[in-house]
Amino acid sequence: MLFGIAYRMLGSVTDAEDIVQDAWLRWNDTTTPVREPRAYLARTVTNLSINRLRSVAVQRESYVGPWLPEPLVTTHDAADEVELAESISMALLVVLESLSPLERAVFVLKEVFGFSYVEIGQALGRAETAVRQVGRRARSHVEARRPRFESSPEVRRRVTEEFLNACLGGDINRVMEMLAPDVTAWTDGGGKVRAALRPMRGAEVVARWLVAMIDQGRAAWGFRPAEINGMPGLLITTVGGVDSVSAIDVTDGKISTIWLVRNPDKFKGVAHV
Repeated sequence: MLFGIAYRMLGSVTDAEDIVQDAWLRWNDTTTPVREPRAYLARTVTNLSINRLRSVAVQRESYVGPWLPEPLVTTHDAADEVELAESISMALLVVLESLSPLERAVFVLKEVFGFSYVEIGQALGRAETAVRQVGRRARSHVEARRPRFESSPEVRRRVTEEFLNACLGGDINRVMEMLAPDVTAWTDGGGKVRAALRPMRGAEVVARWLVAMIDQGRAAWGFRPAEINGMPGLLITTVGGVDSVSAIDVTDGKISTIWLVRNPDKFKGVAHV
């Protein structure tokens, strides 16, 4: 639970693990009895995460190209739980980046982990009425921007598998057929590896980019289907390890969004798979 709060707050596996470690150290140093350990630890992790978000805000504003969350490899069982899959999806984590640290904290604690507004107010040192207002504002913002999973996990996996086969086969016409007309592809290289500095939009643009990219890397890359943040995706590997991680969203039977993480600093959540 503690890692889950921190990861959804920060979008970073590395930072989330650091936060949980810091919370453990504070717990270990506590000399007075704690009546409600779950609430105490959730409060500690949330406040540490808020502080971390504020400290990394400048770094993310100056980030080279689109900033995407660090990917996590998840299991089929976890992905089958639609609410859980949505709560860690790239789609939601990207939207959460547009919230303030306080809004993000209230949304994660209330909507994902089911804490009451009273508990959240106590954790954040704010009045229940104020927290309730923040929660309503955050939920409204997220609902207006978050794509909902409109296809079952089985349909998403089938469509993604067919799509990846078309990409690997270099069948650009089939690739275009499987892309939504307004599909968007985001790539995150962090200025460390080659990646598009702006989102790519439109079926033809995205299809040509995908087929060309795979063709250029075919001799050096290996391709493995995987569940990424509760969504169908792909691990692209080289002899040295992970090269890229992709998550794919399917809407009405078409590929609607592609997220491709290439920044090598963001592979902690997939490094041992």
